[in-house]
Amino acid sequence: MQNISYQPVIDGEASGELLCSDTGLSFWGGVDPVTGRVIDQHHPLHNENICGKILALPSGRGSSTGSGVMLELLLNSVAPAAVIFTESEDIITLGVLVAEVMFERSIPVCQITAQDFKQLQTGAVLNVGNGVISTSDTTSQRESVNTPATTLTLSKSDQQLLNGDNGKAAQLAMKIVVRMAEIQGASELIDVEQAHIDACVYNGPSSLLFAQQLQSLGGQVRIPTTLNSLSVDKRCWKQQGVRDDFGTPASLLGDAYLAIGAKPNYTCAPYLLDSAPEFGQQIVWAESNAVTYANSILGARTQKYPDFLDACIALTARAPASGAHLDDGRLPTLKIRVINVNKNRIDDAFWPLLGYHTGSISQNSIPIIFGLEDFAPTSDNHKAFSAAFATTSSVAMYHIASITPEADTAITSMSATIKTVTVDIPDLISSWNELNTASDESIDAVCLGNPHFSVSECAALAELCAGREKHPSVAVMVTLGREVYKTATAEGSVATLKAFGVQFINDTCWCMIEEPVISADARVLMTNSGKYAHYGPGLVDRPIHFGSLAQCVDAACSGKRILSQPEWQI
Repeated sequence: MQNISYQPVIDGEASGELLCSDTGLSFWGGVDPVTGRVIDQHHPLHNENICGKILALPSGRGSSTGSGVMLELLLNSVAPAAVIFTESEDIITLGVLVAEVMFERSIPVCQITAQDFKQLQTGAVLNVGNGVISTSDTTSQRESVNTPATTLTLSKSDQQLLNGDNGKAAQLAMKIVVRMAEIQGASELIDVEQAHIDACVYNGPSSLLFAQQLQSLGGQVRIPTTLNSLSVDKRCWKQQGVRDDFGTPASLLGDAYLAIGAKPNYTCAPYLLDSAPEFGQQIVWAESNAVTYANSILGARTQKYPDFLDACIALTARAPASGAHLDDGRLPTLKIRVINVNKNRIDDAFWPLLGYHTGSISQNSIPIIFGLEDFAPTSDNHKAFSAAFATTSSVAMYHIASITPEADTAITSMSATIKTVTVDIPDLISSWNELNTASDESIDAVCLGNPHFSVSECAALAELCAGREKHPSVAVMVTLGREVYKTATAEGSVATLKAFGVQFINDTCWCMIEEPVISADARVLMTNSGKYAHYGPGLVDRPIHFGSLAQCVDAACSGKRILSQPEWQI
C-alpha cells in the first residue's frame, strides 16, 4: 500500500491493525461499549472487535446515540486506535470530541478519498499521524498537514458564550458547538427554536458524567427542550425487576436533564407532541427516526445531531449553519424508482420494509423516491418508514415524489445527471429475509412501539385485538410516550388492549429494553418495526420475526408465526 494523505478531523497519532469494511456501522446497537465487539448481526464485521484497531468505514450510520457509545468505549479503554472515513461523519466524531474536551481522552479521526479507501486491506498494520497513513514507521519522512483555517464567524453573543459570560456550562457547551461547526466547515452559527435531547440514553457512566457536569456547572437550556426515551421506565423500573446498578443511574440521567430545564416527555417520537415543529422551523433534534421525520415529513430543519451535541446546542440555542439547515443540504443526490408494487395489495409492513431497503441503498445520499405517487401513506406509515430508513442510512432526510412537502422543490432543483436506482419486488424480498432472523415458528413475545406508538396505532391495535384471546404464553408489550398513553386511555383503546393482555411501558423504548422486562424465557420475538427487527437480534441476542401489525396480533393469539411472505411480494 502506498502512503495515503488524509484530512485530519481530530488530530492525533496511532498505530494498529486495520479493520476495514465498505458498509457504514451504527455504534449504537452495533458495538458493545464494554468490550468493543461488533454486535450488529447484519454487519460484515459482526463479532469482530474494534478495540485497538484502526477502524476504516465509509461513514457511520443509524442511531444518534453512537456518539455516546464512542465516549463509553474511550473511557473503558476499548475504543479503536483511530477511525478513518471517506464521508463527512458527525456522530462518532462527536463522541471523540466530547472525550477530548471533557475527559482528556482522544483518538485520531481521519477523512480520505473513496479512491484511497480502496487501497485499505483488513489485517495490515498501519501508522496514522501528521496527515499520512502508512504501513511502516516513516515519521521522519512525513510533512505536517495543516488543517484548513476555519471560516467560522462568531457573533458578539456567540463570543460572550465562548468567553464564559453566561456561565461555565454554557461556555463548555459552546466550545463543543464551535469545534463541531469548524469540523463541518460552517461559516456561521444560526438560532434554533427547540431541542430534543437523545443524550438521556444511558450507555454507561460516561453519559451520566456528562449530564451531571453540565448540571453541576449551573447549565440551563435556553430553548424549549424535550427528552428522548430513557433506558428505563422511570416510574416503574423497580417493579419491573430492573437491577439497581442499572436502573438507578439510568433514572438519574433523566433527572440531570430535568434539572437543566428539559421537559419530562421521554419519547422517541417528539413529532407526536403538541410542540412538534412547523414547516421551515430551525430546530436541533437528535434520535435518528425523529430527525428523519422532522426533515422529511414536517419540513422542519435539523441535522442528524449526535448525542451530547444536542444538549450543548440546547444550552446555547446556536447550531452550525450546515447540512439540512441549509437549502443546498436538502437537495436529493440519488433517484430511487419503486416498480411493480400494487398499492391495493400492500399492508403496513411495506413501509418499514421499503424504508429499510431504500436507506441501505442511499447510505450517504439524500434520495428522492418515485413510484409511490398515488399510495397515500398515513402519518404512521411515514413514522415506520422514517425509522427504518434512518437505521440503514446516514443522511438526515429523504423525499417522496408528490408526497413529502419539499419533493416538488427537490425535483426542480436536482441535477440532470443524478444516479437512478430501481427497487423491484425481489429487492424487497431480500430485505424482508434480512429482517426475519427467526426460523422457529413459535412466538414468545410481541414487541410493538419502536418508535413509540401513536394514538392512532393504539386504536388500530385495539380494533385488531377486540373480541380475540391472547395465547397465554405470549407476552404483548407496547412502548409509548406518557402523553399518548393518557390520550389513548381517554379514548378507550388502553382498556381494550389491557383486557386482551397488552402490557404498556412508558419512558423507554425497545432499543433500550433488556431482561428482565423481556423475560428470560422469551426466546423468540416478533415486531412490526423495521428498526427493531434490525437492532434487536444484536441488542438482546434473540431472533426476531418481522411482519405487519395484523400478523403480530395473529401470532399473539396463536403462539406461532406463519413463515410466509406477504401477498404483495408474491
